[in-house]
Amino acid sequence: MNDKLSTRLADFLSGSYDCVDRLVFNAYFQFGQAPAGFRLWWRQLEGSDESLDNNHLMRMAGRLARRLRAYANTHNIPVVDCNTKERKDTIAGDYLPKEAGFTGLFVILVGRAPAPVWDVKKTKSGKIMNIERKIQYVNHYHFHIQDPQWGHVIIRMSGHPPFGAQIILNGHEYVACQAQKAGVTFRKEDNCFTEVTQPTHLAQIADTLSSSDIVGQLEQLFNRWIYATCLCFALDLEEQERTNFHYDYSIYQAEYSRNLLFHNGSQMQQLVQALIDHTRSWLDVKQVKTIFGATRRPFRHKDSHPQPRFEIVVEKPEYDLIIFKIHFGKLSVKLYTKGERVLRGEAIVHNTRALHVGRSLPNFPKIISELQQILIRFFDVLDCVNCAFLDDGTFDNLSRPGKLGSKSVAGIDLSKQRLRAVLNAVLALAASPYGMCQ
Repeated sequence: MNDKLSTRLADFLSGSYDCVDRLVFNAYFQFGQAPAGFRLWWRQLEGSDESLDNNHLMRMAGRLARRLRAYANTHNIPVVDCNTKERKDTIAGDYLPKEAGFTGLFVILVGRAPAPVWDVKKTKSGKIMNIERKIQYVNHYHFHIQDPQWGHVIIRMSGHPPFGAQIILNGHEYVACQAQKAGVTFRKEDNCFTEVTQPTHLAQIADTLSSSDIVGQLEQLFNRWIYATCLCFALDLEEQERTNFHYDYSIYQAEYSRNLLFHNGSQMQQLVQALIDHTRSWLDVKQVKTIFGATRRPFRHKDSHPQPRFEIVVEKPEYDLIIFKIHFGKLSVKLYTKGERVLRGEAIVHNTRALHVGRSLPNFPKIISELQQILIRFFDVLDCVNCAFLDDGTFDNLSRPGKLGSKSVAGIDLSKQRLRAVLNAVLALAASPYGMCQ
């Protein structure tokens, strides 16, 4: 679906494509989310709940760690312990497989993070008195996997039962894999296609990520890796089947981008700089609400909860890179350059609860459609604000002298206050029913 900004810039573009970017899915064992369900699952695993206590839960976490490290040592898979502040994606980048056609697990990162765990309290006689959920720091295992269809896949799993997990994908990885199979030649930098020989064909491949058929492919991908590659260190396949342990999936975060490929990089830089300078001071709350499709600013009634952020930010993290961001609660939009000739706009939902369309996996196409509409409105607003500053050169030539018939006349110098007052009067009288005649 076209937007006004892309249409206006069409003469400067060699092509464009829309693509789903970073995706984060939650994987959870539904039966283990309630105390009664978790207790019943433990009975199926151990035969009774007499051994259900904090010591046995810790032993299960320890067994997972020992199995994982022994398997990794046997198969020469690196296991890297990370500090809290270290960027794990940067560390994993050093271990990306070099050989073509590699498939499988290639590195495991270990780091501590908060996660829900069960706290079992017993009476002096050994009877279970209460099972309650609490949040504490535990080891998380980041399984970095190379998939033939989806490229780099990350599964981040808690080391404590009920072994909640997150699955992290990037749509550009999927499109790259499918484009290679289709014979489309491209140049890719990070998560962006900077050069494409067949932009239309690439755009068609990227559009498949927004179709309803993708839901089944996502579920197949998750099931292909999470049980046999990750959960197996805590529960072997026989224990998984005997206790009917299976994950349900929901969408937690999503990003959707529109990428404009320019013929000339210097033209893109000039256009982007002017676009941001013209826009950032003119956007107000009402216009931002229009972009995000909101009827009002998000707020909370309780004073104990801070109001969600609302801000317009321009960042310059490095030379010749400007990032224009608008934050609205759990939603954000961004505009920035990617590579030498790509202008990217992004719509981001940091928690899909904010979209009110459902978060379960079958609602994935609805979430992507919502982000697409937000991004289109963002581009439309940018164009509406920016086009008021565009002219055919008349403004620059107003101060130059001209001719009225055979007589020379002075130009209009708008830097003089008297002439600006005259123009204001002309505009005011132009709206009068009688014009300038009284």
